[in-house]
Amino acid sequence: MDARPRPVTIAVAGGSGSGKTTVSTAILSRVGSEHIAYLVHDSYYKDLDDIPVLRPGVRNFDHPDALETPLMAAHIKKLQNWEAVEIPVYDFTRDRRTEEIQRVAPQPVILVEGILVLAEPELRPLFDMKIFVDTDADLRLIRRIRRDIQERGRSVDSVIEQYLATVRPMHLEFVEPSKRYADVIIPEGGMNTVAIDMVSARIRSLLHDAVANA
Repeated sequence: MDARPRPVTIAVAGGSGSGKTTVSTAILSRVGSEHIAYLVHDSYYKDLDDIPVLRPGVRNFDHPDALETPLMAAHIKKLQNWEAVEIPVYDFTRDRRTEEIQRVAPQPVILVEGILVLAEPELRPLFDMKIFVDTDADLRLIRRIRRDIQERGRSVDSVIEQYLATVRPMHLEFVEPSKRYADVIIPEGGMNTVAIDMVSARIRSLLHDAVANA
C-alpha cells in the first residue's frame, strides 16, 4: 500500500451553465494543474441507447441514471490509492463514447466536476471539500444555449426544448437540493474571484499539509 497521505478530493457542482468549468479552471490555474487529477462527470455519460427515456423520442440526459457514476466512483477510489485511471472520452455530437480513453495520473489533489456529483450518495463520502456554484437560472440558460450551439452542433430550438423537458425539471429535483451538502457556495460562478481566491488558498494549504506529511 502506498504510504503517502490520501489525496485531497474536491467536488465542484452546480446547475448546467452555472460556471463550474470556469471555477474548476481557475482552481487548476491558481493551485497548479501539475498537482491536480481532474475528472469531469460528463465523461461518464452512457451511450444514447442507454440514456433513460422520458417519452418516445426524448432521452433524459439530465437524470442521474444517464451517467455511469459507479465507474467514476471506482476511478476516484483508485486515484485516492495513488493508481492511474483511464476515463472515457465522450462525443456529444453523436451522444456516444469514442474508442479513445484519457489517462489520468494520481496527484495530491483530485478535482471532480459535474452537475450531479453532490446529488449522488455514492460520491459524496469521497469528497473532502464540496463546492456548489450558484448562478441565476436565466444566466445558466443563456450560457447553455451558447455552448450547445457552438460546441455540440445544436439549434436554439432544440436546446430550449431540452431545457424545458428535462434540464429544468431535473435541476429542481436533483441539482438544487444537492446544494445543502456543500461546504462552500460560490454565487455568480466564475465571476466571483474573491470566493475562488479563498477556495484556492484553502486548497493550496491542504496541498502543502499533504506534501509536508508525505
